[in-house]
Amino acid sequence: MRRRIAPAAAAAAAITALLLAGCTAGNGASSSEPGMATREVAPEAPQSAEGGDAAAEGTPFAADADSERSVITTGWISVTVDDPIESAEAAADIAEQSGGRIDSRNETPATDTQPPSASLTMRIPADELDAVIDELRELGTVNSVSMNASDVTQQRQDLDARIAALTASVDRLRELLATATSIADLIAIESELTTRQAELDSLTQQRDQLVDQVDLSTITLDLVTEEVAPDAAPDDFWSGLLAGWGALAAFAGWLGVAFGVMLPWLLSALVIAAIVVAVVVGSSRTRRARRTDAAASAPPAAQYGNAATPSSPPPGGTPEA
Repeated sequence: MRRRIAPAAAAAAAITALLLAGCTAGNGASSSEPGMATREVAPEAPQSAEGGDAAAEGTPFAADADSERSVITTGWISVTVDDPIESAEAAADIAEQSGGRIDSRNETPATDTQPPSASLTMRIPADELDAVIDELRELGTVNSVSMNASDVTQQRQDLDARIAALTASVDRLRELLATATSIADLIAIESELTTRQAELDSLTQQRDQLVDQVDLSTITLDLVTEEVAPDAAPDDFWSGLLAGWGALAAFAGWLGVAFGVMLPWLLSALVIAAIVVAVVVGSSRTRRARRTDAAASAPPAAQYGNAATPSSPPPGGTPEA
């Protein structure tokens, strides 16, 4: 009986220790400073035969540190071309030849009301970005270029450290699962293994997305014609005067359009107001006419109710002279 209890107790103790170690490793990887788990201490520079440092002869440590940086680059380019549809095809060929891809492509053919245009979202390998931008500049006249770089080195190192810790924990749990002897141990190990594996898959997906953004830069290319290309800013008095006059003419035209849109509403409002005023004036005149007729048709007694009446003579007497 004691021989059976001893292995079960040993297995339970091993599972408990493994779970505590896995929790400690996961929390340590997530709460520590990003990149601490994968950071290596640079060895001391060896001394040369003459007593000087080998670093004096040149060491690639700084270059290696720069090459290990993870940078996400995004950009936006606007180019004026003669035919945006044809230029969009050429831009797609440039992206594919560089080893990249086209994530989205929108083309608008010319109509009677709008000029043609095209827009592409390209994913370009980071080491080919400068060459691709130079080739895109040759498609036409560059209107504007905007580039943005974001350093995610610490975020990537933190994900790598957490993935390494969870991978080691999952491996230990699988080893324990293979040697478990009781149903309770199997249930406990499988539950913890499922939780750790789900967290590991989530972190791996985040790391893969981050690596894809680092390896492939995102460039948005807008291809327009001269009709919709932005006008150059005035750089002297006369160009400023012409720009101001054009703005004033545009504002006057906008006011004319606004007045034309509002004119039917104003006329309708004036007609309604005239009808309301006519009704009010007619009602007032009718009331005044009724009051005048009522006053004219009243009896005289009612009009002179306060006047003195002649007194009758006293009985048996004669009226006084």
